[in-house]
Amino acid sequence: MTLVSVQAPSAVLLIRPHFFTPNPETAHDNAFQSRDAGHDAALVAEAAYAEVTAVAEKLEAHGIAVHLFDDDGPGRPDSVFPNNWISTHAGGHVALYPMHAPSRRTERRGDIVEMLKQRYRVQDVVDYSGLELDDVFLEGTGAMVLDHAARIAYVARSRRADPIALERFCTNFGYEPIVFAASDETGTPIYHTNVMMCIATDFALVGLDLIESPARRSHVVERLAAQDRQVLELDRDQIRNYAGNAIELHGRNGRMLALSRRALASLSSTQRRIIEQSCTILPLDVPTIELAGGSVRCMLAGIHLDRRGARAAGAGAAAAVPAEELDRRLPERA
Repeated sequence: MTLVSVQAPSAVLLIRPHFFTPNPETAHDNAFQSRDAGHDAALVAEAAYAEVTAVAEKLEAHGIAVHLFDDDGPGRPDSVFPNNWISTHAGGHVALYPMHAPSRRTERRGDIVEMLKQRYRVQDVVDYSGLELDDVFLEGTGAMVLDHAARIAYVARSRRADPIALERFCTNFGYEPIVFAASDETGTPIYHTNVMMCIATDFALVGLDLIESPARRSHVVERLAAQDRQVLELDRDQIRNYAGNAIELHGRNGRMLALSRRALASLSSTQRRIIEQSCTILPLDVPTIELAGGSVRCMLAGIHLDRRGARAAGAGAAAAVPAEELDRRLPERA
């Protein structure tokens, strides 16, 4: 029905946390994060675990390959958001990123990198994490929203998107940076670009009103539309409800837009109709995860690598973590 798109991966990395909680270290610059201290910690962690399990099952049911890893460490409250520390790229390239909050730096996992090497064709791993020693940070595809077709990295300025690290990434991976200042109604800078922008194959969801410069705003629209995309403007309320924090995936029956049920409820009927011209909308229930200031896009690290043959993924890949957590019920593929 739809052609495979470089923008829409058919496999994702997903982390299921045992000790999830909104992270106090990140609350100072994440205006999306809940500051309600009335939630019972054990119940929150239990609900988050269940939500990730349900997300994995629903994605698999639609033909998405899910590599699900458990995190049973109590000191990593944000580990459910792996797209901030790792990204993968066509041609066999993997990037590891420097994280702003000290508690998030231990989220990087060698066993996950080894799984990728064993199951996919990985040519190199570029590790930027040493930049943390110089207080230089770039939080992956949270800080950058990548247009894989046009080779553009859209970036909202923040302490989590240092220009030095951004320049290195763009030079190494062949992307053009388009940087802009963006803030909410209180003047607080947007902490991650992916809460205000989603780029799919045939459309883009963008909180244009959050971009402070009218000239920069027009430039962003121009560059997105140059790829024959329809640019759908999201208002501030829709951004607050995570409508920009979505990801296009390629499943068994074509392309899908994965987003939270809360995000979907905020979209207008016209916006839904335009999305559905090229994508099936896949709503996911993650209200507990959203307490931490991120939603579906933050949870899913897309895998843009070529898969090795089935025999190459044998016992060695499963040795890193329990087999059932490494690759849960992968759908059959031609």
